[in-house]
Amino acid sequence: MKMMKIVFYTGCIVMLTMAVSCKKFLDKEPSSAFDERYIFSDVPNATSAVVGAYEPLTHQQAYGSRLSLMYPYDNDEMIGVTNTSAPDNSSRDLSRYNLQATNAQLPGPFQQLYVGIERANTCIKNIPAMELYSKGSATEQQQLRRLHGEALTLRAQYYFELIRNWGDVPAQYEPSIDQPDLFLPKTDRDSIYGRILNDLKLAAELVPWRNEPGVAADERITKGAVKGLRARIALFRGGYSLRRASRQMERAADYPEYYKIAREECADIIQRRDKHTLNPSFQAVFKDGLDAYKQDPYGEVIFEIAMATGLTGNLGYYDGPRFYVAGNAGQLGNSSIRVIPTYFYSFDSLDTRRDVTTAPYYNNADKTKTVQTMVNMVSGKFRADWITPAPTTTTQQLGINWPVLRFSDVLLMFAEAENELNNGPTAAAIAAYEEVRKRGFKGNETKIGLTPATKATFFSALVSERSFEFGGEGIRKYDLIRWNLLHQKIQETRANYTKMMKREPPYNNLPQAMYYKTGSPTVIWGNSLYQPTPGTPPAGYAKANWVSSITASWITNVAQLFTPNRSELLPIPQTSLEANHKLTQDYGY
Repeated sequence: MKMMKIVFYTGCIVMLTMAVSCKKFLDKEPSSAFDERYIFSDVPNATSAVVGAYEPLTHQQAYGSRLSLMYPYDNDEMIGVTNTSAPDNSSRDLSRYNLQATNAQLPGPFQQLYVGIERANTCIKNIPAMELYSKGSATEQQQLRRLHGEALTLRAQYYFELIRNWGDVPAQYEPSIDQPDLFLPKTDRDSIYGRILNDLKLAAELVPWRNEPGVAADERITKGAVKGLRARIALFRGGYSLRRASRQMERAADYPEYYKIAREECADIIQRRDKHTLNPSFQAVFKDGLDAYKQDPYGEVIFEIAMATGLTGNLGYYDGPRFYVAGNAGQLGNSSIRVIPTYFYSFDSLDTRRDVTTAPYYNNADKTKTVQTMVNMVSGKFRADWITPAPTTTTQQLGINWPVLRFSDVLLMFAEAENELNNGPTAAAIAAYEEVRKRGFKGNETKIGLTPATKATFFSALVSERSFEFGGEGIRKYDLIRWNLLHQKIQETRANYTKMMKREPPYNNLPQAMYYKTGSPTVIWGNSLYQPTPGTPPAGYAKANWVSSITASWITNVAQLFTPNRSELLPIPQTSLEANHKLTQDYGY
């Protein structure tokens, strides 16, 4: 998308202790001649520096792959890469919670997030110190304030990702060149939360709203993103987390204060429907927006990580249905994120989100579909066959942007905070919840069911609704952790999965096989998804094993070695422990 073209097609930005402006990349003077004073001497160079602070978000070790497609699984919706072979000390063990400090998937993301923090720190130090920040023209001051706010927000996002995966981590808020000691011990996460929540409060005053005059339509951070991220981080600060001292999941006594922050920030965004609102079509958010390399015209996608085709972003390749590229002999794509059948059947049959979130097919060379067995159903929001124009190369980096925050999340966070703070749902909370649900049931809005009226039942409804809304978007596992429900939901999933395999209620009438029309560019079923399979398929229909494809090994696969009060966080990578003698390993690893 637009911003990634700036990052990758106008040159590389180096931002560790110094940086080089893209437009100066081919100058004869060597890059080492440029120091911070040069980089932060004018708005264009300062802009390049902040673009450099965005860039670590896009890497394969960040949201290009690991943080989006590996770290959020297994949960009660989907499981990561599946294989019954021996442990691999890599992605399979990551999905199954069979983690060692030496796991190959740990060092890259841990280090990448600190690269982002270092680049943001450099911008945060230097931009407000620029003479133009206070003495430049009105336009220059406005541009620099925005850059300052973006850098503060980026640092907050990097730290948030570290905290929710590793808990307490070393924290520094100045560039490394200014640090007296680079060997830092862990900082209590509540201290980090406090700092980044304050930073985001300031950032919201510095950056503009989306579509204000002079604000380009690109993937840069705007006020809605800052406020939405502040609400999300506040809910995590007010939620449960695994603590070093007790090695138990705990919630601080002052948690309501953070729910208040979330409520206030979400309420502010909700009141600005000219900036952000729901796209009327759930499918359009993905098929016509993210997968079509277009920005959502309604501003529903409030913050997205910009990817570049052929360079970043494994979405649609690592997950999603397998596909063909013209002139290529075989199927492409790993289809490594599989939908748990109980999740598929948790959707109401009228909920349009089911067939966007889940994809039961692989693509054929002629663009028709072959339905897979039910246990091989894949996540569906990011599909190569929804890309417009269709992929023309076999690259794994399809360039689909990763959505960090959507407006529907703002609505549901608001409803959750209102329910918690008022000991039950208010009219405003119910309205926010039902707005999301009615969009999901578009065309059948009257069939959404009765909204629960007590605190406990409304919260349970929110737990389910967030699953229906955000499946496959890297949110569910972390939601369940902050609610201290991950272990419970894993156990419930295994129990229900077993009932489905044994054809026990409420799954006793599900089809053992599904018939589907051959040679069709869309999946056309020949029998009901909710009734026993009829004896013979209609003419022109093929058969795919459905419930009959479930085996005990598939059930065992689900978060196989999850251990409560341990697996909620990851071990510190061994390489980082060896590099920093003050860093400790905790939580029983």
